[in-house]
Amino acid sequence: MNDLIGVVDWSRAQFALTAMYHWLFVPLTIGLALIVAIMETIYVRTGNERWKNITKFWMTLFGINFAVGVATGLILEFEFGTNWSNYSWFVGDIFGAPLAIEGIVAFFMEATFVAVMFFGWNKVSKGFHLASSWLTAVGVCLSAMWILIANAWMQYPVGMKFDPAQMRNVMDDFFAVALSPVAVNKFFHAVACSWVLGGVFVLGVSSWLMLKRRNIEVAKDSIKVGSVVGLVGILATCYTGHGSAVVVSEVQPMKLAAMEGLYEGSVGQSIVAFGVLKPDAEKTPDDPMLFSIDIPKGLSYLIYADGDSFVPGINDLIAGRTITAEGDTVYGQSYEEKMALGMNVRKALADYGMAKKTGDEAAMKAAADAVAKDFDNFGYGYLESPEDAVPPVGMSFYAFHIMVYAGGLLLLVLLVTVWFAWYRSRYLEKTWFCVIGILSVAAAWICGEAGWVLAEVGRQPWVIQNLMPTNAAISGIQPSSVQLTFWIFALVFTALLIAEVSIMLRYISRASKSDIATNH
Repeated sequence: MNDLIGVVDWSRAQFALTAMYHWLFVPLTIGLALIVAIMETIYVRTGNERWKNITKFWMTLFGINFAVGVATGLILEFEFGTNWSNYSWFVGDIFGAPLAIEGIVAFFMEATFVAVMFFGWNKVSKGFHLASSWLTAVGVCLSAMWILIANAWMQYPVGMKFDPAQMRNVMDDFFAVALSPVAVNKFFHAVACSWVLGGVFVLGVSSWLMLKRRNIEVAKDSIKVGSVVGLVGILATCYTGHGSAVVVSEVQPMKLAAMEGLYEGSVGQSIVAFGVLKPDAEKTPDDPMLFSIDIPKGLSYLIYADGDSFVPGINDLIAGRTITAEGDTVYGQSYEEKMALGMNVRKALADYGMAKKTGDEAAMKAAADAVAKDFDNFGYGYLESPEDAVPPVGMSFYAFHIMVYAGGLLLLVLLVTVWFAWYRSRYLEKTWFCVIGILSVAAAWICGEAGWVLAEVGRQPWVIQNLMPTNAAISGIQPSSVQLTFWIFALVFTALLIAEVSIMLRYISRASKSDIATNH
């Protein structure tokens, strides 16, 4: 058992390490790809060589980031086979499909048109080169889309059925998988967040150039494009973020309760605007908040657009308790009952295996029917107690609120930046504003990483929601092997990050000593 816990913990840590490093690069790639395409469009429409050189400057930064992002992404996908082989077998027919499409279509699309972007200047027509830039921007979004569809399916498994003969899930509705509400919201939310990071990155680099008093007009023009993309992105992020919260309340209510630190739900549930959890909040669930400022009925209105709706807390969900509009307390299926049903499914699978060995087709059919009846609760059969289904409340709570605070700050910064860029450009040169622009880059990355922490930690202990917990998904390997590769990956990824930042800084530093508008 100790070895099992070690493998689970180290495998989760390794995957988290890889995913968080990878997400440093992916949103910047998506955001910069769009900005580069817009800038090149301006060049083609105006014929102004100055915009061609500005485009090349940002395209180079895009290329540096793109290369490192590909390296980390490949390792991330390989980990499903090395560390999570039970998971890969259990749902490989479903999870593998979007990954295969991502590799075959999107990746090759990106590779082809990225090459034209960087090496096609003066070798192909302006129109073809511009089309390649836009197709690259589309390609990176498509690549992200299939990965996000795969991740969304883990959060909300639909479009499949379990085949006891194979002891695995098989896809029976591709469009249900690809177009589930979780997948749609997750894709648009992630892309919008990427536009924010791309826009803020342009703002930060341009602000640094203005602090150095070089390429000021280039920096201002770049901020005009970047700030508009960033503002559109942050507005879309707010909209899709609300949509994601509504979907989470429907398919992952425990995640919603955890991210609000809510143990006892109520009709007209307030939302925590600012709060601090007690250090032992998970041991004192009746009163988890050390201090909080609440918005009355905020959570009920956010989720149901009705301030008098009931929002369940962690204890309500465990007990299967809800409160009707009339104020009556009603009990549905508790987590203990779900665990019992999950154990029944496990027993039925064992019965199916025995019947298959003896060739008893009637017994096989009866066992298969028993599996299908309660399969939605299959994963609960691997839990030792109902509390095992509660995610880390503290991490979920703080990740959510950090994400919201950082997003609110970015909204304010981008609103001011757009106003300055288009109507009061002299303020862009102010030292205080340049410092804010540079610091905003960190805020954008923190916001994105916090969002992914919430998405992944908030669904624990599930690898596949309700169907497979992490302790049932791992490979049969030694903890020492995972520990070794964890530290190797940590070293390699850190080296890659340092290399990327170093190359970018040298390139940007060189831009502060030359004229971007004429030297590219």
